[in-house]
Amino acid sequence: MVMRRMTLFTLLFLLLQGASLCATPQNTGATGKPANQAGSQPETRPSPKPATTDPGYVIGDEDMLDISVWKEPDVSRAVPVRPDGKISLPLLNDVQAEGLTPMQLQQQLTDKLRKFLTEPQVTVIVTQINSRRVYILGEVNRPGAFPLLPDMTVLQLITTAGGFTQFANTSKVRIVRNENGKQTTYTFNYKEVMAGRRPEQNLVLKPGDSIVVP
Repeated sequence: MVMRRMTLFTLLFLLLQGASLCATPQNTGATGKPANQAGSQPETRPSPKPATTDPGYVIGDEDMLDISVWKEPDVSRAVPVRPDGKISLPLLNDVQAEGLTPMQLQQQLTDKLRKFLTEPQVTVIVTQINSRRVYILGEVNRPGAFPLLPDMTVLQLITTAGGFTQFANTSKVRIVRNENGKQTTYTFNYKEVMAGRRPEQNLVLKPGDSIVVP
């Protein structure tokens, strides 16, 4: 009688186990995660936003670059340009970037990666411009160094720096620029420019320019 009860118990247990297996909602892959549904798309790397679209832009130190190699996520990454002008990438180690345009660097990386990859497709995008800076000193609310934006003028830099303090002499602002190894000084009279007189004083700034507000 005891043996019969144990046999019935064993059969009942096996039936319950079989029902549990049949009720499994979906298959899992090798990682234990549910298999992808039909039509699902693999995750893609978000497209970076370029800081400049100028094809002649020359990369400088401290710029941030996005290096994308098609179908090679282990090589693709965002990298800074080091103070020595180089970037570091898998497979290639150190590569000179400063002094090149994005297109020139793209071609250089493509040539170097051919030793390791079949027909590599490389894209180089400048995502942050940190090498081109201008400086404003003296009687402004936020003196210091600022990134040089495309076509930035003296007036725009003053605005970016928070405007003049109440002690500023706005008629004697100076723009100090190094040209061909020599220092050149230009004057800027805020009231004249705002009144529409002598608008040529509102210069388009160049990398390294310093604005001095007495």
